[in-house]
Amino acid sequence: MKNKLLVLSTLIISILLLTSCSNGNKEYAMGLPENIQDAVINEMIEKFGEEHKERIQTGVKQVAERWRSDDGTEEEFKNFCLENFYHKQDELDLVFDRFQTNLEALYGNLHRINRQFMWQLHVEAGPVLPIDYMFGAYNIYAHVSDDLYRSKIAFTALLNFPIYTLEEKTVKGDQWTRRQWAEARLADGFINRVPAEVSQQRSEIYTYADDYITHYNIYMHNLLNDDGDRLFPEDLRLISHWGLRDEIKAQYPNPDGIERQQMIYRVMQRIIAQEIPAVMVNKNEADWNPFSNEVWETGTQESLPAHPEPNTRYEHFWKTFEAEKLVDPYSPVNPTLIDRRFNTQREILEEDVEAMLIEILTAPVIQDIARLIENRLGRNLEPFDIWYDGFKARGQYPEEELDRIVRDRFPTVDAFEEELPQILRRLGFSRDRAEYLSARITVDPSRGAGHAWGARMRGDKAHLRTRVPEDGMDYKGFNIAMHELGHNVEQVFTLEGVDYYALNGVPNTAFTEAFAFVFQYRDLDVLGLTTDDPEADALRTLNDMWNTYEIAGVSLVDMRVWRWMYENPDAGPRRLRDAVQRIATEVWNEYYAPVFGIEDVSLLAIYSHMISLGMYIPDYTIGHVIAFQIEDYLQGRDLAMEMERMCIQGRLTPQLWMQKAVGSSISAQPMIEEAGRAVRKME
Repeated sequence: MKNKLLVLSTLIISILLLTSCSNGNKEYAMGLPENIQDAVINEMIEKFGEEHKERIQTGVKQVAERWRSDDGTEEEFKNFCLENFYHKQDELDLVFDRFQTNLEALYGNLHRINRQFMWQLHVEAGPVLPIDYMFGAYNIYAHVSDDLYRSKIAFTALLNFPIYTLEEKTVKGDQWTRRQWAEARLADGFINRVPAEVSQQRSEIYTYADDYITHYNIYMHNLLNDDGDRLFPEDLRLISHWGLRDEIKAQYPNPDGIERQQMIYRVMQRIIAQEIPAVMVNKNEADWNPFSNEVWETGTQESLPAHPEPNTRYEHFWKTFEAEKLVDPYSPVNPTLIDRRFNTQREILEEDVEAMLIEILTAPVIQDIARLIENRLGRNLEPFDIWYDGFKARGQYPEEELDRIVRDRFPTVDAFEEELPQILRRLGFSRDRAEYLSARITVDPSRGAGHAWGARMRGDKAHLRTRVPEDGMDYKGFNIAMHELGHNVEQVFTLEGVDYYALNGVPNTAFTEAFAFVFQYRDLDVLGLTTDDPEADALRTLNDMWNTYEIAGVSLVDMRVWRWMYENPDAGPRRLRDAVQRIATEVWNEYYAPVFGIEDVSLLAIYSHMISLGMYIPDYTIGHVIAFQIEDYLQGRDLAMEMERMCIQGRLTPQLWMQKAVGSSISAQPMIEEAGRAVRKME
């Protein structure tokens, strides 16, 4: 089997390389005039019959819009349409089945190759060499769209299966059969025709941005306060922003934790402003006082130049914008990343998402929760308290105790993988389903904060990545691993259990984040540390609301920054740096300063996903909202059975998926209302 896969992989690469003869960066003129289309339509109606008129008109138009001069002459266009339109249902069924089977083989095997090419960059598997960056930046998918169009496979799909707008899917979708939905998703795969060289350039830019973030670590033992004291243990290395944020959370149970939190907050400010000394980024060769921004040779009083990191953070951010600008001309229906993110990837309108964010940020209950936090802390709020973690049950346990428990149980990656069946059993899955899922998930030691990478064909495995230090997994790694396990279980169900390959997956990224949150909430249950607290439900609701309030502001910053870049396409990294800080401060002053009593804070700009993932962050907020609605629905129900039922719906539109899953549309109101009840209970 391995030899066959190797041969297939080699063949695919060879085909892609042979068909990728460069066309340079020339402009491609797409589209055929209406008179040509009308002539072909009339001839096809005469040949196939009036009863096929609507399908013919739609198919010819879809092909003509994407037909280029190098695809063939007008006569060749006509002949293609006449020869490749399937008007008999039995033949159309066979064509549909061919697409299902062959696209799974294509994308599934390409995915395996891509995962291997990215292995050294994603997984702790020895030194990273220059060749690893070459393989990582190589986009194995870059030529797929070109190849499918040049071979006329894509045109055959577009000639026979209609593309529907989001409005049409919303209005008609609840009346469609599963087959109709699969046909719609099949056609969606060919909406944009992006040249291979553009796809490759975009891939390289995002790969290097991701690598920059993956290797952005701060060695905490090298940080000094004004008295020259080291506040953090030796060998503590935290990735920005996730590790820094989680260390702030971990310090709440500690009586002297606030000094460490304030130091981390100052580190974050230096990162955002691009004032951090270059020698402190992923290096432990110097000591640094983040308050004064002074640097010394490690263990001495010998001062070193505190040269700031070059504008690297915002150079990568700007390059992702330039990468998307390369794609814009080839996406006429959605000509900006903003349009593509909301209209085709999320399938929720931008204005609807923004309205939900503001609804969360302005909910009166936020003021009540803030006062509760102040009472529990015994002090006024500080900006980093947007990550207050004291409502969660783990707030009862010092980080050191949780680390010890986790290390004893999971000393290695293999130990965690071996216990996956028991972890899933604790989450409510039957023995059979736990074994079924565990057999389809493998665990890797992550270079970055952690992530989940699902398979793209049945029979392949989903990969769970989390950080595992040499002395064993710590609590942060375990908490992340539970989050990623939620992704993986969703990925297995939505691939292996869906009836049509074209429907595999969830409606958008927010849904997989929702299931990841559902699993992450139960991390202490898996460790056997759950307490019978009568206020547990109220505390969890308050925690959910506060977390959603935090990420809603970051989401709004992300959206406004991308709007600013499109409004200022020649700005460059330096102006972007200033704009990001200004926008983050404006959002803070509008939605957080009235709660915290502190103005002019740029902290919302710390999120690393903002740099490397192209306006991904709103999915987190939507995911929190969806997760709360799913959790609310799960009360008194079986998590395992309900999750599988929800997942195997596949990739419907978000609102239809939610209606079928929990009986209501996506809305922040249930969380806001329940948070109000939780506040009253706590009072």
